[in-house]
Amino acid sequence: MKLKIAILTVFTVLVALAAIGAVSAADVSTDHTITASGTGSVMGTPDRAQISLAVETENPDVRVAQAANAARMSTVMDALIAAGIPKDALKTTGYNIYPVYEDTKLTLTPKVKTYQVTNTLTVTLHDVSRTGEVIDIGIANGINQANSIRFFLSDEQNQVLRTEALKEATARAASDAQTVAAALGVSISSVKSVDIGGGYSPVYYQNYAVSEKAVGGASTPIEAGDITVTATVTVAYLIG
Repeated sequence: MKLKIAILTVFTVLVALAAIGAVSAADVSTDHTITASGTGSVMGTPDRAQISLAVETENPDVRVAQAANAARMSTVMDALIAAGIPKDALKTTGYNIYPVYEDTKLTLTPKVKTYQVTNTLTVTLHDVSRTGEVIDIGIANGINQANSIRFFLSDEQNQVLRTEALKEATARAASDAQTVAAALGVSISSVKSVDIGGGYSPVYYQNYAVSEKAVGGASTPIEAGDITVTATVTVAYLIG
């Protein structure tokens, strides 16, 4: 029994010494740092646009509604292609058939009155100045719903603006860290870690108003506006 107690005591002491050694090692390796964050913002002009347009038709006979819809949408697409919009820039992004029922107040078992067929077309432009022109062409050839316009940046343009924003964010973080280090009477030796974030939000117009009265008149004015690309940088600087 005494032998077992002695062995247990020695084991406990060794475990305690190992734990103390681990804490000491952690204390020795602890880095002294100053962590600073910076934000950079750069404004740019969108170089891409996506326009969502739709044709809606309605008829008591669903086949008639479908046929009328297909004919009008084909006319729209042909007109856009004839105007120089690449075929691969046109994409069907929605197709729905909705039954429209009679007034439920008149009967307990309402019947289908008509069918609504909606075909949605999204047009992607590399020349945002043609946005108003595309809307006008669509209206003139059968579009009767305008869903949304989204202005955004190409990958190349986004990278150019983000690079500038990152430089600005990094400079601000470094300036703050240098100011704090000087106030503390220490010097920055190197960088321990860096975290990067940020991005941008496209310019988005939803359910914008269009009028068939515009057909044959002045072009629909659409302004893309500016996009702000932001970048955040958080840097941990080693000090000594």
